[in-house]
Amino acid sequence: MKFVKMHGAGNDYVYIDCFRQTVEDPQSLAREISDRNFGVGGDGMILIEPSRQADVKMRIFNADGSEAEMCGNGVRCVAKYAFDHGLVDRTEITIETGAGNLPLTMFPNEREHIDKVRVCLLYTSDAADDASSV
Repeated sequence: MKFVKMHGAGNDYVYIDCFRQTVEDPQSLAREISDRNFGVGGDGMILIEPSRQADVKMRIFNADGSEAEMCGNGVRCVAKYAFDHGLVDRTEITIETGAGNLPLTMFPNEREHIDKVRVCLLYTSDAADDASSV
């Protein structure tokens, strides 16, 4: 299995490209791979998958194997991975998450590598739109 480990603002996850490979039991794999003593180690595992409603889909699993809706730092890393590995060819994309589809803007440097990603976190209820960047 091929994977990449990335971090964003203190959150470190193992990222698996499910455009090119399949993960049969993500809950179990997340527990094994996230173990900092016997695995790769990390806060969890993120699967980068094809989406029918966005440019890519992100599924996030915590270190205990439970599936979460979304992680702001993780979704920024998914955007960078998608651009750097040719899954998307634009710097403005949408990523499907368990919390809904999120718009992201990537900012490449002079070598066309992504240095910064801004995500618009859309909240229901009375909270206002929030934009974060790393």
